[in-house]
Amino acid sequence: MLKTAEMIIRVAEVVDVEKAGTLISEILSGRRIYVTGAGRSGLVAKAFAIRLMHLGFPCYVIGETITPAFDSGDMLAVFSGSGETKSVVSAVEKVRELEGWTCLITANPNSQAAGYVDLVIDLGESSGNSADLPPEYEVRQITGQYRSVSVPIGRGSAFEMVALAYSDAIISALMAARHLDPDEVRLRFSNI
Repeated sequence: MLKTAEMIIRVAEVVDVEKAGTLISEILSGRRIYVTGAGRSGLVAKAFAIRLMHLGFPCYVIGETITPAFDSGDMLAVFSGSGETKSVVSAVEKVRELEGWTCLITANPNSQAAGYVDLVIDLGESSGNSADLPPEYEVRQITGQYRSVSVPIGRGSAFEMVALAYSDAIISALMAARHLDPDEVRLRFSNI
């Protein structure tokens, strides 16, 4: 755990604070928020979505049955270590066509998806040398060829841990900006 915490601290020390501020401003702008990601990054995206919902933001996960149509006034937050996953690239291309605002949270700021978004959040220390890996997410998962460097907890992925810590920091900043206290937020927790 200490090695994992040290890695998260190393990334946190070099994260672009201005870009974090831009993401926070866009979320506070009143846009509907959509999130997406594949595999473990998708789970981090969903964790971010539920936390946004707890704060009272209108938030949807792409691919869920209750997700409404995307509009030009909406925003998309994408979590992808590689930024090359086909479903992620397709999503950012479509949002660009729909004239929405997009943010990519990634370990690969030079990825294909990065070329289509308005804001790239680079959590790069967690990515290893991936030049020889297959570009398709599904192939990497089936063959066990992950882009993110494993930390000393089995097949745990460094990018997802950093992305979760980053997204929780964004949530804390949003709570402060909206002057929300934890008791108020808890009222939106699931009770059935």
